[in-house]
Amino acid sequence: MLMTVSTTHTPATDLGFLLVKHPDRVHQFEMPAGLAYVMYPEATEQRCTAALLLDIDPHTLSSARHRAKAPESAGLGQFVNDRPYAASSMLASALGRIFRSALRGASKDRPELAATPIPLEIAVPVLRCRGGAELAPRLFDPLGWATSAAPIPLDDDWGDSRYVELRLTGTLRLADALNHLYVLLPVLDDAKHYWIAPDEIDKLIRAGEGWLAGHPERTLITRRFLAHRRALAGTALARLAEERRRLDELDEVADPDTIETPEVEARQPLAVQRRESLLAVLRELGAARVLDLGCGSGALLSDLVRDRRFTEIVGADVSSRSLEIAERRLRLDRLPERQRDRIKLWQTALTYRDDRLRGFDAAVLMEVIEHVDPPRLAALEDAVFGHAAPISVLVTTPNSEYNVHYELEGLRHHDHRFEWTRAEFTAWSTRVAEFYGYTVRLHGIGEQDPETGTPTQFAVFTREVPA
Repeated sequence: MLMTVSTTHTPATDLGFLLVKHPDRVHQFEMPAGLAYVMYPEATEQRCTAALLLDIDPHTLSSARHRAKAPESAGLGQFVNDRPYAASSMLASALGRIFRSALRGASKDRPELAATPIPLEIAVPVLRCRGGAELAPRLFDPLGWATSAAPIPLDDDWGDSRYVELRLTGTLRLADALNHLYVLLPVLDDAKHYWIAPDEIDKLIRAGEGWLAGHPERTLITRRFLAHRRALAGTALARLAEERRRLDELDEVADPDTIETPEVEARQPLAVQRRESLLAVLRELGAARVLDLGCGSGALLSDLVRDRRFTEIVGADVSSRSLEIAERRLRLDRLPERQRDRIKLWQTALTYRDDRLRGFDAAVLMEVIEHVDPPRLAALEDAVFGHAAPISVLVTTPNSEYNVHYELEGLRHHDHRFEWTRAEFTAWSTRVAEFYGYTVRLHGIGEQDPETGTPTQFAVFTREVPA
C-alpha cells in the first residue's frame, strides 16, 4: 500500500527536514506484519515528494498472533483479504510510528516551517472506503482540503468497487495534514486491524486536537475510529464535547468587537481585515521585534507567530484570563523550543510605565484605546509613546460615524468607553505625534462609504532613529 506527500514550498526539499527523513536515502522500518519504506521519487528545489510504501507479508498477517487481534480472524478472511494492498488502519499505524516527530509538529532543523502552513498534495492510490466515494469529501473538506475520491471500477458488469483513489490538495501545516490522515484513513476503511483498547481514546483526542471537536462528522469519526465500541465512543464524545465548549468560550472572548460590516464584508470579517492591514504595515516597516499591547486572547499573535520575519513577539495584557486563553490558542506547550522562545506573554497595565516594553521595533494597539477611560488616556500615551517609545506604533479604533450602518443605539461594544469620529481621531493622532516626536499616517480599514468613511480607523506613528 502506498501514500505520497508532495509540496511546492520553496525550497521543497525542506520536506525532508519536516519528516526527519533525508531525501537522498531509502529508509526501511520493520513493522509487525511486514516492512515499511520511505523514499523520495522526486526531490528538487521546486517540488519534493515523499512516498510511504508498506509491504505487508500475507503469511505473517495470517499467523496465529495476528489472528488473535485482527477482525478477519474468522474463516477465509484470515487468508483472503485486501489488507496487504489497500490503504487502511495499517497505513495509519505506520504513519504514527515512522513520522512521530512530524505528527507532533516538532522539527529541530526547521521549527518555523513546521509551524507554517505550506502547499501540500497527498495521494493514496488505493483506499478502501466504506460508505462510498462521497464520504471522503465529507470528512476532509471541512478541514481545508480540496478532496478528490475517484471510485476504482471493477469491470463493465460489476461497476465500481469499494475502493477509491484519494487525492487531497491544500495549504496546511504538515503536522495537521498527517494527523488528519492518521485519524481518517481508518475511519474510511472502518475495519481496524488490531484490538481496540481504552488507550485508543487518548490517541484519537491527541491526533484530533484543534479540529475534531468542531468537525460536523465527529460522531461518525469517533465511532468508526473506536471500532463501534459504544462505551469507548461515548467517553470520547463526552471529552470532545468538553473541548468544544472550551473552544466556544475562547471564540466568545477572542474578538469582543463582534459587529461586522453588512453583507459586503460577510466574505471577510472586519477583524480579519484589521489583522491583515496591521501585518502588511509591520512588514512594510521591516519590524522584527513586535509588541501586541492589549493582546487579548491572541488573535493577532497567532498571525505574527506564523511569519518568521518577526523574531521576537510579546503579547501584553492586563487580564491574566486573556493571557491564559492566548497561551492555549498559541499552543505554546507544543511548540519546539526555538519557536517558543520567540514568544512571550506578559501581564501589565498599559497606563503604567513598564521597562520590559522598551526597545521594540513596533507596538500594536489593535482596538484598545476605546477601552480606556478618557481621563486615563494621557497615562497610556506616556507609557507607550513616551516611555516604551518603539520606533513605530500602530493604532486601530472604531469610526463612530460608520455606526449608522449597524443600526446601533450606542457604542459597538459594552466595554467601550468612547468611540471617535474621524475628525476626533485625527486630532488625537496629530497631537500625540507632535508631542512625542512621531510622524503619523492615517488610513481606513474596511468598506469605504462616501459619507461615513470606513468602519475602522488606522494610524501609523513612526519616529526617526538616530544614525
